[in-house]
Amino acid sequence: MSIHSRLARLLLPFLAAACAFAAPLAQAADTSKPLKVGVRGGVDEEIWEVVTKVAKQNGLDVKVIVVSGNASPNEALNNGDLDANSFQHIPFLRDQIKQRGYKLAIAGNTLISPIAFYSKKYKSLESLPEGARVGIPNDPSNQTRALVILRDHGLITLRDGFDPYTGTASLEDVTSNPHKIKLVESTSLILAKSLEDVDTAAIVNTFAYQAGLIATRDGIAVEKKENNPYVNVIAVREQDRNAPWVPKLVAAYQSEEVRQFILNKYQGSVLPVF
Repeated sequence: MSIHSRLARLLLPFLAAACAFAAPLAQAADTSKPLKVGVRGGVDEEIWEVVTKVAKQNGLDVKVIVVSGNASPNEALNNGDLDANSFQHIPFLRDQIKQRGYKLAIAGNTLISPIAFYSKKYKSLESLPEGARVGIPNDPSNQTRALVILRDHGLITLRDGFDPYTGTASLEDVTSNPHKIKLVESTSLILAKSLEDVDTAAIVNTFAYQAGLIATRDGIAVEKKENNPYVNVIAVREQDRNAPWVPKLVAAYQSEEVRQFILNKYQGSVLPVF
């Protein structure tokens, strides 16, 4: 056997190992896919069209998935069907994690999307008649926001010590109701589609916008923007919170291009929080 043959036999295991090591790397690069980000239709979908373009310019491929109806973007994210989602404020996410055990984490702030009361019959909460039917969201965080607006306009009072920064309020926390309004609980989607069935309803901005309603233009009462705990966020799975793509995704959202789009497009009904 020649020296070249003996050398080839000695190197063969190392060459095979090197090829085995390189193969998965090559495969990972070939099968890389866009990041899937779940959003609701309307405002979030429109903003993420801009985010996607900014991310692409910075080498990050993002695919926006619009989650419609009663399907849960948090369930999809927790199950790994999405890489991130962007549709909810902190108290809602906190409640979902507590109630459903989701392993999700906050990646970065996005915007404040004010909730408002809308009506096809009345121009203000103060003009509501005795015993008016008032629709409010049935999820804990958005129900809290609606009850706070009703409290601030003098229609109800809430229990002493209530603080929206640290807890939620429900119908059980209403301590007085001098106008005997009837509080009707329902999902935000149904409230937006059946506004004519009540005297007024509190609708979160995502579903209001889909119905052609803008808080600052059409709302008869809008929640305060100052000292508002309901900041919307980008959420990821806990196992991905330190992944290298996460800060890149957040930076794409928190860019000047996106800030200017939000300010110009929504004229104050949606505000950037970055």
